[in-house]
Amino acid sequence: LILAVMRLTKPTLFTNIPVTCEERDLPGNLFNQLMKDDPSTVNGAETLMLGEMLTLPQNFGNIFLGETFSSYISVHNDSNQVVKDILVKADLQTSSQRLNLSASSAAVAELKPDCCIDDVIHHEVKEIGTHILVCAVSYTTQTGEKMYFRKFFKFQVLKPLDVKTKFYNAETDEVFLEAQIQNITTSPMFMEKVSLEPSMMYNVAELNTVDTAGESESTFGARTYLQPMDTRQYLYCLKPKQEFAEKAGVIKGVTVIGKLDIVWKTNLGERGRLQTSQLQRMAPGYGDVRLSLETIPDTVNLEEPFDITCKITNCSERTMDLVLEMCNTNSIHWCGVSGRQLGKLHPSSSLHLALTLLSSVQGLQSVSGLRLTDTFLKRTYEYDDIAQVCVVSSEVKQS
Repeated sequence: LILAVMRLTKPTLFTNIPVTCEERDLPGNLFNQLMKDDPSTVNGAETLMLGEMLTLPQNFGNIFLGETFSSYISVHNDSNQVVKDILVKADLQTSSQRLNLSASSAAVAELKPDCCIDDVIHHEVKEIGTHILVCAVSYTTQTGEKMYFRKFFKFQVLKPLDVKTKFYNAETDEVFLEAQIQNITTSPMFMEKVSLEPSMMYNVAELNTVDTAGESESTFGARTYLQPMDTRQYLYCLKPKQEFAEKAGVIKGVTVIGKLDIVWKTNLGERGRLQTSQLQRMAPGYGDVRLSLETIPDTVNLEEPFDITCKITNCSERTMDLVLEMCNTNSIHWCGVSGRQLGKLHPSSSLHLALTLLSSVQGLQSVSGLRLTDTFLKRTYEYDDIAQVCVVSSEVKQS
């Protein structure tokens, strides 16, 4: 028996090498006419290396992580005898496991001369590095002798994309994820889908589209091709679900955000898919007491009071008795009584405060000067540069 193993890949477009010259040269118009008569060239674009024909693969080619490896296995009886009990087995050995890819585990009763047994195997590649396709054939001859042989086919699985992620923790418990995806192959990719599957505690909003005339349009344009070594940045906003947003201690300690799902196509539609492992962020440290702004105006009038709403959350594991103090700065002045009692605040509980202040200086001013004191431990927490407001004169705002 003879064993033949061939990788199944899509054909590629034929490329011709143009050979041309000027009409005043010795060949005259000969080369140009030969290119026009060549059936593999594109009419009207003979001098370009474009072809209208397809060519079969001449070598094994590259196999990338996330693609489907397909192979054709054929066992041919090259003798003049009938062979019995033929069993063909195909295994794929990786650095971590051995996978059986055979479509059937049953033995073929007999194989006549000049006949063959064919099988096509498929496997979605999920590991980088060396892979070994092990094909084993066992059979029985006419004389009853049991025969067995194996062949090994070694190939490398390469990394198609380089994915880098950055996390930004917002004050409102929102998490922004920036994903940088780079094509590190030698051919263009059509990015079919790049999505984020959030963890159970978050809802996700994609920030990669722009509304134009009532229609959603990709920020990357109509063509979603990624050229070799090009990088594209995707942005996502994760908001905690309502049932978890109220539990300050739970959201504070969440590090698992979700995973990216990337689908692409290359050349003649070969599909590839990658799914990252669970992405993790560094949990933000809010300390014992967290102060965040719920509402604040963007623009305010000079020397006119404006209101803000603060949210105070007890992130510790003990009950606090808080006192609020307001300290004026050179530009921001607080309106109200400083040193008022806020009462007891239990662990993971929150309270809202409506505060009034005014600014005596124009421009972009920083809201600062809030102090919270825990009377139980005599510990004071200072909050400066909480937010910024744009202060304009009343004449400018009215105009």
